[in-house]
Amino acid sequence: MLRTTVLIAVTMITLLACGSKQVREHKVLRYNQPNHITSLDPAFAKSQNNIWSVLHIFDGLVELDDSLNVSPAIAKSWEISEDGLDYTFHLKEDVFFHENVCFGKEGRKVLASDFEYSLTRLVDPKISSPGSWLFTDKIRADRPFEAVDDTTFVLHLSKPFIPMLGILTMQYCAVVPQECVEYYGSEFAQKPVGTGAFKFKKWIANQALFLNRNDNYFKGPSRLEGIKTSFMADKKIAMLELLNGNIDFVNGLESSFINELLDKDGILLPEKEDQLKLSKSPYLNSEYLGINLDACGPNSPLRIKEVRQAMNYAIDRKLMLTALRNNVGRPADSGFVPTGLPSHNKEAVPGYEYNLQKAKSLLADAGYPDGEGLESIELYTNKDYLDITTFVARQLQKIGLEVTIEVLESAILRDGMRKGSIPFFRASWIADYPDAESFLCMYYSQNPAPPNYTRFSNPSFDDLYEQSIKEADVAKRYKLYHAMDRILVDEAPVIFLFYDEASRFHSPKLSGVSQNGLNLLKAWQLDLEL
Repeated sequence: MLRTTVLIAVTMITLLACGSKQVREHKVLRYNQPNHITSLDPAFAKSQNNIWSVLHIFDGLVELDDSLNVSPAIAKSWEISEDGLDYTFHLKEDVFFHENVCFGKEGRKVLASDFEYSLTRLVDPKISSPGSWLFTDKIRADRPFEAVDDTTFVLHLSKPFIPMLGILTMQYCAVVPQECVEYYGSEFAQKPVGTGAFKFKKWIANQALFLNRNDNYFKGPSRLEGIKTSFMADKKIAMLELLNGNIDFVNGLESSFINELLDKDGILLPEKEDQLKLSKSPYLNSEYLGINLDACGPNSPLRIKEVRQAMNYAIDRKLMLTALRNNVGRPADSGFVPTGLPSHNKEAVPGYEYNLQKAKSLLADAGYPDGEGLESIELYTNKDYLDITTFVARQLQKIGLEVTIEVLESAILRDGMRKGSIPFFRASWIADYPDAESFLCMYYSQNPAPPNYTRFSNPSFDDLYEQSIKEADVAKRYKLYHAMDRILVDEAPVIFLFYDEASRFHSPKLSGVSQNGLNLLKAWQLDLEL
């Protein structure tokens, strides 16, 4: 039976590898998402698979350019009051929702009242949006979202929060039309109506999503005629389809293809350049192993700070990236805030280097010379990161710490992290907006999980965090960020692994692929040669 299964798999891959290319008649971008889309409602734009599609269908007040600067979108300009509490946005007057039956077919102009409705809906407990936390304890209790007139919208905060403009670039904050939400009800998540560069056409669950170009887009129509998103869970098959020219874009590394496509420095092999292009850039994503002390047993070695520090010193991050990722990514050697953010500063925040002797010395200080007496610990991961967690477990064996690996489905792992039932877990944190606060908020004790999956609590950290979110002076704010990151290095609530890089493989016929630290696919910037 096993042999039969293997033969079927090999035959399938061989057929894909030898398959003929599909004939192109239209400029339709074809890309793959290994995880299915769960909702096209911006209020549920939680994961990349949802975010990319929502980004193409909807717009917000502001957006990020490729340098991660906040730029106008539907708002043409804005002012912030001197006390930092009132954000006044002036809307463009040529932005229309997609034509839809809920309007009586024709599209409708976007008004300030649409943003009042959309953001009020986002924080409505009845909606249970995973994005409602964006405004928790930040907005005024009485009418925090106010349409002054058709083109003037005001956001009222209860206290200054410097990263707010960045938060408003998130897809959660996109504008939705009330009449369409009410017309479609619960089906709005499957039949979205927005203002974006592409309009919803068809969604075949677990198979494909189809979008058509919006010829009336306020930034001008895209050169692409549409988008087809497929949902092949097997990344190997998706890469083969890209090599065969049957899809145009694949995001991320597939471990079994690394050596076939990249050299040891992470550069595309010359012999593949006629089939593929590779675009790499810093990705605002910190990969780590999280430690939830509340979930640790009373005798767990993870409760001892010196043990956590020893674990950080025991990992050869450079070897890990060379052996497993062909040096795509950078060792996490300077705290939790990743490269790609202007506040990242290795000199101000010295992190952990590989030092086996230091690790053993710390274990001896903790009362475990050569690991003697250390209780075995379980590390939970999903299958995509089994290679990295296995590498870490073998590294920790060198200091006498036994680690067993438990593989869970991604959804079950996230649920355990959220509920606090898993003490030691592999995770990553991708910036929601381009500010170090998006990473440091994970360790503010007043925040729930998410984002505080480790349940970290430190009064000094909290005090610095509360100062930073209202500090308008950039240099002073960065110093506060550095002080917080140094606390994280010292207390070691996580095992720092690496700062990620975005790797985008695409057809040579696809042009305009941009690089941005949030790894957003902006299809309206692309063009295809037929």
